[in-house]
Formats: sequence, structure tokens, C-alpha cells
Amino acid sequence: MSEKVKPIVEIAEELSLKEDELELYGRYIAKVSFKVLERLKNRKSGKYIFVTAITPTPSGEGKTVVAIGLSEALNQIGKKSICTLRQPSMGPLFGIKGGATGGGKAQVLPKEEINLHFTGDFHAIGYAHNFLSALLDTHLQKGNKLGLDISEIFWPRVVDINDRALRNIIIGLGGKSNGVPRESTFDITPASELMSILSLSKDLKDLKNRLSKIIVGMDQNKKMITSQDLNSTGARLWS
Repeated sequence: MSEKVKPIVEIAEELSLKEDELELYGRYIAKVSFKVLERLKNRKSGKYIFVTAITPTPSGEGKTVVAIGLSEALNQIGKKSICTLRQPSMGPLFGIKGGATGGGKAQVLPKEEINLHFTGDFHAIGYAHNFLSALLDTHLQKGNKLGLDISEIFWPRVVDINDRALRNIIIGLGGKSNGVPRESTFDITPASELMSILSLSKDLKDLKNRLSKIIVGMDQNKKMITSQDLNSTGARLWS
């Protein structure tokens, strides 16, 4: 494209955001600190427009393109508009669907960086999710003190790619030192229960409480075994 990408600090200034309210990821990407909410708590709320449930045209004009185009149009007529989109998953990106940054004159830049890794949040979710998976299987290998029924383990693993061969697998092969053989599955990272928990949590305390209540499986007496039973909550908060 011929458009010149503005540094994210300049865009933030146009939105009345301060530089110390940004967490920068290079010149063109940043996260906005929650400190902004406190600074602007007495300001009147703006209007919220929700774009959803649109079947794309043959040219690929769907929810993302409409949302970006609408935001650009509002800014063009003098309104101060911010467009909020979901973070792209690399699963659909490398499939038929493609990226999640729009198209034509209605797209966000830098598209490659946004579509591939972005700020690394998906990878952090996947790491934290798989940490619990590894802890669970290590618990089984080290004697299964909680008496987990290996046929009643619900916690899968995740990967942010469409890899059909991993959807249903057998793990723990290769001898006792490599774990307990059992059936398991892989989900795509955005479908992780951890992703849902992070989306719903209102603060760090609420996040920790929700993480502790994750049900990973059942024991031989059909009692539910939670993440807290494995003492994993604190470690995953730092993942």
C-alpha cells in the first residue's frame, strides 16, 4: 500500500493519550494502560457501535472491513472514533479465511505484524494453558496422589494453528519416564478456557479466583479435581 504508517505515539496524541499510558511494542504497536480509565473517569461516555453477524460478500467485505470503514468515515467527518477488533489467530490466517486486518482502503497497518504474533498475548495464553497440561501429566507420572481417572481428564492442550493431526492424540508413550499413556486432544488457542477466563476477569484477584476453579478432571470416586488441587494457579499468573 502507498499509505505511510504513523508512529503509534503520534496516533495516541491525536486520541489525547499520554506517552506514559502506552506500553510500546516497537514504533507502530502499543498497549494502552488501564491508568487511562482513572484519568478519564469523570468524562462523559461516548457512543458504542457493535458490528456483528455479517456474511461477507464475494469480495470479502465482512465485519472487519465494515467496522474499519465505519470508523474511518466517522473520523473523516470530524468525530473521534476508535475501532476495536479481535486479535487475529494464526489458525484461520494460514487457512482459507486469511488475516484479520481488513482489506482495500479499509484495513489496519502494519498488517503483517498484527496478523503474525502481534503483542504475543496468544502465545502467553497458550504457554499458561499448556503449563497446566504439563503439570497435570507430571502429577500422573509422579504417582497420581489425587487419584485422577485418566479416562476422565478434561483439560486439553492448545496450539495457535490449524493442525488436524493433533486434534485427537495419544500422549505419554516411550516408557515410564515420559509419562502415563492416555488419550488427549489439542484445541486452537483462542478456544482455550484460559482465553475465556482472561476475557471475563475484571481484575487480578478475580482472574486468580477463576483460574483456581478450573476443573481438569475427575478422580476414581467421580469427585471433580480443580487447578487449585494441583497448586498451579500462582505459577500460571506469571506465565
